Amino acid sequence: MTETSSIQKHLERRFQRHRVVFWHDPEDEYAADLDALGLDGVEIIRVTNNEFAVKNQLLHVEPDTKFLVYRSGVVPTGIGNWLLDLELAYGIFTADRTSLVQQELGLTSEGITEVVQAHEKFFQTAKRVQSLKALLATDDDVLLLQAKMSAVVLGQRDHSLQEITRTLLIENADRTDTKFRALTDYNLSNFYWQGASSFYGYTSPNPSIDDFVLWIFRQAISGFISERPSGLREIQIIFSSLRYDVRSEKAMTTLAKRAARDLDYASTIVDLDFRDLLSNDLFEDVDQKIISDLARAVADRTITAREVAETIRSRQSSVWINEYRKLYTAIGSASDLLAALDALNVSMQSFDEGLDRYRKDWFRIDQLYRQFTYAARTAEHTGPLETLRAQVENFYANKFLHTLGSAWQQQVDSVDRWRSSILCSQTSFFTDHVKPITRDGRRKAVVIISDAMRYEVADELGSRIRQENRFDATLDAVLGVLPSYTQLGMAALLPHSTIGHSGKGDLADVDGQPTSGTANRSKILAGVQGTSILAEDLLSMTRDEIRELYQQHQVLYIYHNRIDATGDKQGTERQVFEAVEKTLDELVDLVKRLTNANATNILVTADHGFLFQDSALDDTGYLSVAPQGDDIAIQARRYVLGTGLKPDPAFTTFTSAQLGLTSDYEVQIPKSIHRLRLKGSGARFVHGGASLQEIVVPVLAIKKKRKSDTRLVNVEILPESDKITTGQLVVKLFQSDPVTEKIQTRTVRAGLYVGETLISEHVPLVFDQESTDKRDRYQSAVMFLSLDANDYNNRTAEFRLEEQITNTNQWRVYAKAMYKLKRSFASDFDF
Repeated sequence: MTETSSIQKHLERRFQRHRVVFWHDPEDEYAADLDALGLDGVEIIRVTNNEFAVKNQLLHVEPDTKFLVYRSGVVPTGIGNWLLDLELAYGIFTADRTSLVQQELGLTSEGITEVVQAHEKFFQTAKRVQSLKALLATDDDVLLLQAKMSAVVLGQRDHSLQEITRTLLIENADRTDTKFRALTDYNLSNFYWQGASSFYGYTSPNPSIDDFVLWIFRQAISGFISERPSGLREIQIIFSSLRYDVRSEKAMTTLAKRAARDLDYASTIVDLDFRDLLSNDLFEDVDQKIISDLARAVADRTITAREVAETIRSRQSSVWINEYRKLYTAIGSASDLLAALDALNVSMQSFDEGLDRYRKDWFRIDQLYRQFTYAARTAEHTGPLETLRAQVENFYANKFLHTLGSAWQQQVDSVDRWRSSILCSQTSFFTDHVKPITRDGRRKAVVIISDAMRYEVADELGSRIRQENRFDATLDAVLGVLPSYTQLGMAALLPHSTIGHSGKGDLADVDGQPTSGTANRSKILAGVQGTSILAEDLLSMTRDEIRELYQQHQVLYIYHNRIDATGDKQGTERQVFEAVEKTLDELVDLVKRLTNANATNILVTADHGFLFQDSALDDTGYLSVAPQGDDIAIQARRYVLGTGLKPDPAFTTFTSAQLGLTSDYEVQIPKSIHRLRLKGSGARFVHGGASLQEIVVPVLAIKKKRKSDTRLVNVEILPESDKITTGQLVVKLFQSDPVTEKIQTRTVRAGLYVGETLISEHVPLVFDQESTDKRDRYQSAVMFLSLDANDYNNRTAEFRLEEQITNTNQWRVYAKAMYKLKRSFASDFDF
């Protein structure tokens, strides 16, 4: 907008109220622009020593015409000005920039003129003025005007000191200063520093954002304790707001890392006990210190598993948790694993007792080892875990795998037939688990077979499934076929009367039909109105395509292969636990897709399990002898197939009949967990043998319910008073239930409000306690009141717990309690 058009706009507004407008132009700046104004229906009169004629024309000759009376040069004063009475009646228009701007803004508070004059550059651009006008209220004072000018310069609508500070700190975190330089350029930086001094207590002879950042973190380190409690209470509140707000949390962590380095914070906590730091999440150095000391304490066995669990739980709300979650998970898993190994008793009186104890108890050690190893392998910083990792590897391999393997081998040696009275055979899977679903002809069954998904993995899958709304999962087990390898295990899961080796290597037949590949398996399943498909093919289908496939068949077998495909290759076998993690995600996704296509009865099982240790095996892990026989058809790491196999103490030998198979092969299994020495194949990940990890095969039955069955844990507010008399409020909170698969963690923020005005910081709270002891489920929210609270004394304040609405930045009230603000002047000195 040009200056002339701006003047025209002001004049047009004046003519809406008056018939005559007097314009004084002492410097004769606009004489040449008069005719270009384009004022419709307005006659322009220039005063050139013709005052009496002008007055006569205005009052008598044309009493209804609109006139713009323009006077340049010095205007006579007092009675020397013949038009004085009319000028007093209609008012004077002047076109100086300050006056025009003030009229444009419509502000009348004292000091506005001085602000406009002091920030002339800001008002030179009409676009900035228009942006400012959109933010103004008619009663804004000079402080609000400058705050809103600052907001315009920064390109935002919110003019609060907190939001201006947020913008400047985010910019500083990016190592830029464009916006702050803009404030300086428009003479507004001093206004900001005056606000930082008045509200936060920050003063410096040479203030800068870098210096301000360090000052803030110094105050945070000291606990915001000072002789000026009110100012520091404000900076504490904004500090909390900036750290826990999604808009600025990333910037604040960046600034924290920089401040920690500049202040050498790590050196100040090096000698502290990590327990004294559990409530401190100011810098990531704290988490690093806790992790290092905690890992060392677990390795040294100087801390209980319960204390480790409580320590880790207390860090879950740390702003740094996403960077260190895997390290905490690894330490927690290692602690539980070592504690379980300390209490381990592998004595068993029978084959069935060994099977039963594994599926009820011992499998947990395999699961903890996997969770530790996965977290340790995928964590970004693994240095603190090296000593602990070595100890876990040693204890798991020697105290568990070898000890359990030897004890279990005694039971394997005692049986003359591969069967159990407590676990059904894998060969009867279809009869025992699928047929009961489809027997009436009305219900359909879906079977997902995940290659090498051992029992402990299925247990975790069941837990993840149960955490989903309206899903239930029940874990059972079958006794896997021996040898425990893919071709035989896959065949055992199909409907059949007889099963055995085909005589072509390790291939297996059922009822004389080949079983390798989905095509052959589909032919067999066709006899029960079924078919088979690869999981990767099903995952690429639309919901309608899956629904149509499901509707067309009574039985649907889905083959998933990630664990075995990864572990069976020497180059990737160490990544098997990463493959397990992906498998868990994919199977949950697969189950959801199937239920969305109306599947209601889903079974998840495997062909076999596996043995794995991350460390390389030493010589004691291998047999020192090789198998001997008339005809050795297959020699793998964990089994041998052939005829005329020579008995040897290093092997357990079975006939096919003893294993329930119809073939001429004999089977030899290396005892305990030993491997055969073979070139070109991996030795860490193996299967085919008779270890509990290999032959306790999971069967997970999944159903989807009609009604919702998950909820967030309930939280109760327990006020100890209904008054707030000091600068802070402590509110006791109680988590009414322990967290379970179906009662899940609740995350909220606490805040004090008067109406919709926040008078405290927001405090994030996580309720995730799994303890059944009520005493463990209490926690407190400590709320510091802002200076704004002083404006609401003797008013009712509302303590709110708010939770974020899913997939939005909006919050809703979960629970609330009312308090009366009854603060005396003395409370201003409390902290």
